[in-house]
Amino acid sequence: MSKRIEVKDLNVYYSDFLAVEGVNITIEPRTVTALIGPSGCGKSTFLRTLNRMHEVIPGAHVKGEVFIDGNDLYAPGVDPVLVRRQVGMVFQRANPFPTMSIRENVLAGVKLNNRKISKSDSDDLVEKSLKGANLWNEVADRLDKPGASLSGGQQQRLCIARAIAVAPDVVLMDEPCSALDPISTLAIEDLIEELKQEYTIVIVTHNMQQASRVSDKTAFFNISGAGKPGKLIEYDDTTTIFSRPNVQATEDYVSGKFG
Repeated sequence: MSKRIEVKDLNVYYSDFLAVEGVNITIEPRTVTALIGPSGCGKSTFLRTLNRMHEVIPGAHVKGEVFIDGNDLYAPGVDPVLVRRQVGMVFQRANPFPTMSIRENVLAGVKLNNRKISKSDSDDLVEKSLKGANLWNEVADRLDKPGASLSGGQQQRLCIARAIAVAPDVVLMDEPCSALDPISTLAIEDLIEELKQEYTIVIVTHNMQQASRVSDKTAFFNISGAGKPGKLIEYDDTTTIFSRPNVQATEDYVSGKFG
């Protein structure tokens, strides 16, 4: 079940430093939203607040609210581990667990959450997750080989399989194709298109063509100078952002004039 995300007056701090300021955004279920903007403008920081991953950095905290289906992720007593189960994350560099087999990698999140699962159920889940990540046909006969033995593009799809195995509502992707060749990139983009039938997806990308290909909505972040907070400048349908944005800075960025 994919869920709606509502962000209200979100400020993100690293200790005293205000990294991202005043974000208000509503992300609809079963859509792909691309976060674009120059380096250092807070896209990845904002993305990580959607599953409280930024909190792994000491001193990081937020003011404001993030709701998923009406539940505030930052309400008192909310367990960040449960938040991360509901909101999966795929990182820029594929990070399969090197000592684990392909099969163990898929099940890692499930085991981490202390879910007891029978052999037949785990077999079904591995197959379902790898099929969901368009990887099953390539690895079905070598599930006991190390995850690290796969190619870069396959490793990234393995990480996507691991993320969806725990049945999240939302999948976050932080530049999932930046380290991949064009063919692997296309495979991931096709996969994103399929995954949005079931999940709400938010992706950070520096690739304008990718944003225009895969996303329904695009959010442009910018920064007015070094040491200043990143801000959400404009958020609209992707076609609007790329063809007739309201803000000159958005147009300059998507047309390649800066960034």
